[in-house]
Amino acid sequence: MLSRLVSVVSIALAGALLAGCAALERLGTIGQPPPLTAIENPTTQPGYKPVQMPMPSPQPASYSPNSLWRNGSRAFFKDQRAHQVGDILTVKVNLNDRAMIDNQTKRSRETSEDSGIDNFFGKSKVPILNAPVPTKIFTAESSSSSDGKGTINRAEALQTNVAAVVTQLLPNGNLVVEGKQEVRVNFEVRELIVAGIVRPEDIESDNTIDSTKIAQARIAYGGRGQITDVQQPRYGQQVLDVLLPF
Repeated sequence: MLSRLVSVVSIALAGALLAGCAALERLGTIGQPPPLTAIENPTTQPGYKPVQMPMPSPQPASYSPNSLWRNGSRAFFKDQRAHQVGDILTVKVNLNDRAMIDNQTKRSRETSEDSGIDNFFGKSKVPILNAPVPTKIFTAESSSSSDGKGTINRAEALQTNVAAVVTQLLPNGNLVVEGKQEVRVNFEVRELIVAGIVRPEDIESDNTIDSTKIAQARIAYGGRGQITDVQQPRYGQQVLDVLLPF
């Protein structure tokens, strides 16, 4: 119990220190717009991990004698679409999802147990004790009921374009792409992050691809600044929401 209490106190102190550092950083930018992050190599960022997917056996390219055409080539001339590490392609983010779910469950149960004896070997009284025979020895009653309802009504819509960089070339030819876009308007920065695996055949002739054709897609759209700060609960409230059991 003591070790658990020490752990909780340590977590609270760590949260307070992090909150203090963040507060000092925010104090240093009072009256100034939030700074944009520097352009960096995505593969050097903390937490970056190369993607590993099941791959088919490699097949060597075959060439026909006296022919300029190579088997498996997508075009006679050089393909200008993204196909190697460092190339850029445009991702057309088009999200228009809507979900409506309405569930209702209801359950009830009642049980009753009653056991006893009417007589003792044909007599209404217990011998020697000369006491009446108990008609009820064990009696139990229980009842339970539950009523649950759940409703989900969600609608999401996002349409925008973002340029992504090929960060990895998988053995089967698929491309791992990642793109990040930041737009600052007054004192608010809007961020858009797109990452996933792209099949070269799905890239259109104008070097664009729809977000619905990205496997393992990771799309994040958010922001930071004065408006986002007002919409977030205070650090103390967030700590209490995590620690309080009720």
